[in-house]
Amino acid sequence: MTIRVGEVIAVNGTKITLKIDEDSNKDTLFFKGNKYRGVSIREYLTIQRGFRDIVCLVEGEYLDESHVQNNGGKIGYIRKVEARPIGYFDLEGFKQGIKYMPMIRDAAFLLSEDRVAKIYDRDAGSEGGFKIGVMLKEELPVSLPWQSLFNSHIGIFGNTGSGKSNTLAKLFTVLFEKKLAAIQGKSQFVILDFNGEYAGEQLAPAASKMVYALTTQNSNPNVPVDRFPLLENEFWELETLSLLFQATTNTQRPFLNRVIEGKRRYGNSPEALSNYAKSKFRDAFCAADPKPATLDLMRTVARLLENGPLQMALNQISWHSTQKRFIGPGAYYDANGLAYAQNLEPMVNTIDATNLDAFNQLILRIHLRLIGDLINGYVQFEHIQPLLKRIESSLNSLKKVLSVGDEQPEQKLLTVISLRRCNNEIKKVLPLLFAKHYYISHKDSVQTPPNKTVHLIIDEAHNILSHQSARESESWKDYRLEQFEEIIKEGRKFGIFITIASQRPADISPTIVSQLHNFFIHRLVNDRDLFLIDNTITTLDNLSRSLIPSLSQGCCVVTGTAFDLPMVLQIDRLAKNKQPASEDVNLEELWS
Repeated sequence: MTIRVGEVIAVNGTKITLKIDEDSNKDTLFFKGNKYRGVSIREYLTIQRGFRDIVCLVEGEYLDESHVQNNGGKIGYIRKVEARPIGYFDLEGFKQGIKYMPMIRDAAFLLSEDRVAKIYDRDAGSEGGFKIGVMLKEELPVSLPWQSLFNSHIGIFGNTGSGKSNTLAKLFTVLFEKKLAAIQGKSQFVILDFNGEYAGEQLAPAASKMVYALTTQNSNPNVPVDRFPLLENEFWELETLSLLFQATTNTQRPFLNRVIEGKRRYGNSPEALSNYAKSKFRDAFCAADPKPATLDLMRTVARLLENGPLQMALNQISWHSTQKRFIGPGAYYDANGLAYAQNLEPMVNTIDATNLDAFNQLILRIHLRLIGDLINGYVQFEHIQPLLKRIESSLNSLKKVLSVGDEQPEQKLLTVISLRRCNNEIKKVLPLLFAKHYYISHKDSVQTPPNKTVHLIIDEAHNILSHQSARESESWKDYRLEQFEEIIKEGRKFGIFITIASQRPADISPTIVSQLHNFFIHRLVNDRDLFLIDNTITTLDNLSRSLIPSLSQGCCVVTGTAFDLPMVLQIDRLAKNKQPASEDVNLEELWS
């Protein structure tokens, strides 16, 4: 038994009009131990049609004139509501979708809270359910379908202060609390944390968490700093280096290709690079047509190798513009090589390049390659010099946050990469390198179907996934977006899933947003953001969409392929030590 509140008086497509009884406007009712909510906007009614109960959502109400005057001769009014069917109950439970429609004069009844919970809460009995909050209006805890939620790409959107970071943290905190033992060794979670919000006790136990607190700021040389390990083959890659240093297609990219090819062919021999440097020094001084630009390149090489005697000797050499040769104290360097053998070769033979790290080795190989190419007439110095300056500038920051070698990142359940103390250039570059690192290594090792997964979580995703940034070259920006678009389009079949959180979804590439499966949408007020949401998310109904600009803090609309129906949740706040470091400043406490 339940409470009858009215009857159907009109059916127009999927729009149902009901006449509501006069005494059915209570906010809350109790009947036989069950709690019912009265008839109002966003409440639920059932309409009996045979042996099935059609569930409808109230979307509007109004008063209409009564055609029967009351005893006082005044015109009366009747209350009418407009509702939309969302599913039905049968012997197997709730089924989402419009399959049955009511007919005129069918009775309408209130829906008890326990039956409302059954509409959304399918996993309440499975290990306590996966609950991160309660339904806003009904205040009922709802278990989310974690199996299909984390097997998808997730978007968490909301203006600053709307509770977006708490939702992200709550989602994965509950996952690790309930599934930690089952996940270990089978899945890996990586957070690109631009603001250092998850470098503390958040999300996972310390034993299952690895934090890389990267920094490009000047630090105490006696204090060890974190560096993310990259493999040699990930660093020595033409495509990455070309776009990393914005190499032009016609001249600088082929030049870099020759550098990488030389490393690939001779890099396994410890003495190869030292012998290569010695030969280029001899070529520069003994060439039939020497080039003056090679002198500064050789000085840079000597300085990089910290070869003091060679530096001093090179500083005493200059270019004779009339003779078109190098000259030094009492020496004239010509093609026969006698002056070179007497004055420079003994010091050049002391060159030792065996202990250089990858960054200095890259600079050395580029300078040596440029010396050879200038002598052979392959390039003009003016075309390659800008590339040298960009490389030297970028590597000064990269060597502070990366290490290149055979070491692999420690395999922990959760890896947090904090970029809070990095400059803007590094914040643009590193996410691409990290995404390629995890994507390629996972794709090359995973089975079919996938026997393991990688979950890449990007907080403040508009920093790197924006298609409107004017602070970087178009080629670099396009390449970065194409890389992430490939991951989000093709990653699912390899078991790679992306979660993005952003204050400005309209700034993110539309291709990326369109590939997301499930959404947690907090308050958004910008028209461009609302337009994107309205035109991208097909599972969002008009009623839920209208709530987005006025949602309170911590409240969000949840919708997507993992959910039968959109719902509005109030996300539970985490404990103080588990909250992301993004809380508002308490000025009352600060200024007291």
